[in-house]
Amino acid sequence: MKLENAINIEDLHRMAKRKLPKIIFDFIEGGLEDERGLERNRNAFQKHLLLPRYLVDVSRRDQSTTVFGHTYASPFGISPTGGAGLYRRDGDLLLAEAAAEANIPFIMSGGSNASMEEAMRIAPNNTWFQLYAAKDHDLTDALIGRARDSGVGALVLTVDVPVHPKRERNWRNGFATVRNGGVIEALKLKPLILLEAMTHPGWVYNYVTNGGAPTLGNWAPHAGNGASTSAAIALGRGQTPASAQTWRDLERYRQLFPRPLVVKGILNPTDAIRAAEIGVDGIIVSNHGGRQLDQAPAPLDALPAIKAAVGDKLTIMLDSGVRRGADILIAFCLGAQFVFFGRPTLYGAVAGGLPGVKKAIDIFREEIDLIMGQIGCPSLDQLGPDFLWREDWARNR
Repeated sequence: MKLENAINIEDLHRMAKRKLPKIIFDFIEGGLEDERGLERNRNAFQKHLLLPRYLVDVSRRDQSTTVFGHTYASPFGISPTGGAGLYRRDGDLLLAEAAAEANIPFIMSGGSNASMEEAMRIAPNNTWFQLYAAKDHDLTDALIGRARDSGVGALVLTVDVPVHPKRERNWRNGFATVRNGGVIEALKLKPLILLEAMTHPGWVYNYVTNGGAPTLGNWAPHAGNGASTSAAIALGRGQTPASAQTWRDLERYRQLFPRPLVVKGILNPTDAIRAAEIGVDGIIVSNHGGRQLDQAPAPLDALPAIKAAVGDKLTIMLDSGVRRGADILIAFCLGAQFVFFGRPTLYGAVAGGLPGVKKAIDIFREEIDLIMGQIGCPSLDQLGPDFLWREDWARNR
């Protein structure tokens, strides 16, 4: 299939799967353990039905959304996706460039190949930065200082990785080893991946022509002047996860970062309340795309209780499992004020580079526009529970 013929995210998914060695594609696609969380994330959206209202003037439809004082063209952004440089060597910066052109936010992963400063040069008005705290507090503070000084729009602390997960696909493929009781994720060049590389020359060519194997660009400046790629990777892998991190650390981050501070990975209403009390500006209700705790609830299922707990005290966002424009509108009906997704734009990057990422964004944008027209909703601020079908008919009024 040619990129221009793709009509939904599943088309991009199939194209990306063909272009990558299976071992590499599994790193994008996989969850952990039995991968029930992946299925639960998708099923959560499928449980809900949109209830249309007709004879409404929908000749003009506006999907622009304002978050932290910035108006974006659509109600969605790109989630942080570590390892994007493994799928496509320049993947992180392609995502940033596409986000800037589409005027949506891009959360640069703390495990990205490029650095936050590189992303800011490409997308100065659209880049947020994901913080994975380091075991060394001084190093964490230095990362926050760089995010502050480079001008990123928001600092996104990811809290749902207190320990390394058991991602069994990656273990079988040689992406992870157990060392001193902990899991270290790093690719080992097993014969199988070398064989698959030979059968996917386009993937190999992309590496050869774009600088070789990826590093950890946000950790490299802290590995020492003239440090090797392996030294940057070793520093990042050795310093995370910060299993001793607590709410007291979040209080320190709040003092260090003057712009919007977001906590990503919240599923418990009590944690959402605690975050609001500390003064964070937003939370992303997320289970890390089903990659951290296989028995965690789907974020969409957790969303209503979190909304009820914190109301309008902070901005409530969501990611995990989003594949359709309808998913984004359903999340808004349940209380989300913004939505993020990660895998769909990775599929686009692999399938067609920058045009592929733009294609993924356009697919979501067009689906949202069509569904807004179909359900009688010219503006996103009108969305709420009344647009969702309830089994007790009397409440569908």
